[in-house]
Amino acid sequence: MNSISGQAGHQLFPCSLPWAHIPRSAKTCSIKMLFVFRRYQNLLLNCLLKIILLLYSYRYLDYAYLLSEQVDYSWSFKELERSETSYLTHSYHTYPAKFIPQLAARLISENSNIGDLICDPFMGSGTTLVEAIVNGRRTYGTDISPVAVLITKAKTTPIEPQNLERRVYSLRNTIKHHPINENKQTLLLKDDDDLAVVLPTNKRIDYWFPEKQKHDLSVILSGVMSIEDEDIRNFLLCAFSNILKGCSRWMMKSIKPTIDKNKIINDAYHSFFIHAYRMLKKNRVFWKKLEGKKIDCIVDNVDARKMRIHDDSVSLIVTSPPYVTSYEYADLHQLTAIWLGYIDRLSEFRTRFIGSIQKEHNQSKLYSDIGKATVDKLRLIDKREANGVEQYFFEMQQCFEEMYRALKHGGRISIVIGDTDLKKVKIHNADVLLQAMEKIGFRVYDIIKRPIPSKILPLTRDEKTGRFVATTKSDRLAYPTESILIMEKA
Repeated sequence: MNSISGQAGHQLFPCSLPWAHIPRSAKTCSIKMLFVFRRYQNLLLNCLLKIILLLYSYRYLDYAYLLSEQVDYSWSFKELERSETSYLTHSYHTYPAKFIPQLAARLISENSNIGDLICDPFMGSGTTLVEAIVNGRRTYGTDISPVAVLITKAKTTPIEPQNLERRVYSLRNTIKHHPINENKQTLLLKDDDDLAVVLPTNKRIDYWFPEKQKHDLSVILSGVMSIEDEDIRNFLLCAFSNILKGCSRWMMKSIKPTIDKNKIINDAYHSFFIHAYRMLKKNRVFWKKLEGKKIDCIVDNVDARKMRIHDDSVSLIVTSPPYVTSYEYADLHQLTAIWLGYIDRLSEFRTRFIGSIQKEHNQSKLYSDIGKATVDKLRLIDKREANGVEQYFFEMQQCFEEMYRALKHGGRISIVIGDTDLKKVKIHNADVLLQAMEKIGFRVYDIIKRPIPSKILPLTRDEKTGRFVATTKSDRLAYPTESILIMEKA
């Protein structure tokens, strides 16, 4: 008898029992399992695919170019006092996550020569441009935010001190305090006639500003806008922009739009002129330092992927690009953007920024394996955020391709960037950008990892939630170090 197909075979291989010999209960269970599998096979296959992607993600996320880089403490500048990092015009306006001027100055002096063209495609508050001017370089900067453009124009334009001071004092004397109701709102007078003051009707302004501050700010803004000299007008608009947060219900210690119900809101008139006087002193020093020197500076308001600059013309790019959650910059700047009429709708303003999740998502080809793995891992947690990160990495690639076009052969690009966390997923920004730049054609010139002693960003997180928390409640630093990637155009 055949040992496999005969009776003996059944004893050796009980799993080969004929269907008729299987107990009814086992048959019923098998049918149910088959039915469940067929019904949910797509779900099961998707789960299996996600597990494979997760393992694939860890494979790359455990590997990072910069993990082994030693921290270079000479780049921390921790010995500097606040007065030293806010010299010249650098204190004109607060700005989130801006790097200190000494960092930009060192990168410029070590990687370029006097007369070279220095570029910052994400100029923000204009730190790189100011330092390029002071160090005898030509400079071009652009930013998609009109608020950044305003601040940078004010910071990079020295104005003859006596003329500027005379105009500011004239504005102060023009604005008179005349109580016109129980709220003691001010009334603007000019040549004994009332200057037309149009109160804003924007709902966002009503949301953030009490009636008194709203009226007083309208009076100040009307006086500033009546000034014909563009440089002086920009100077005073910068001062106006800087006081808006203090004159609103916005929580002072928060970079996110948060109402502080217990806030003591600043007086607009007092805040404006106090800050304008401080700026006057800084302008006088700036003017004296640059007196007689030719300034070649262009401040632009175009996308970093479409810079209005010639091919092979830039010697050095120094920039700190936006982080993954860059669309939050739109929220940070909304008070100025609304008051000065830069936007109609905040949602539309957000779509202008790199990596905004407000944009329509399109599947994109990423150059970085680490970037791909990061997106895959994040997609298991939050698909919308993953799409935003993928969009950010792709748009940064486009920015680097544009920078490559503008750089001279042998020219360098210095990127100051740190890692971030999103939904408890570690985003190795420096590694991702480095891989992308190498793919485009850049080669590594130097990599520096620097400690961050202070920065206008929350520095502490809770390990369990991943959220920013007060320093006393934190158990780790959010951004203890950041990387400076110095790449060269081959």
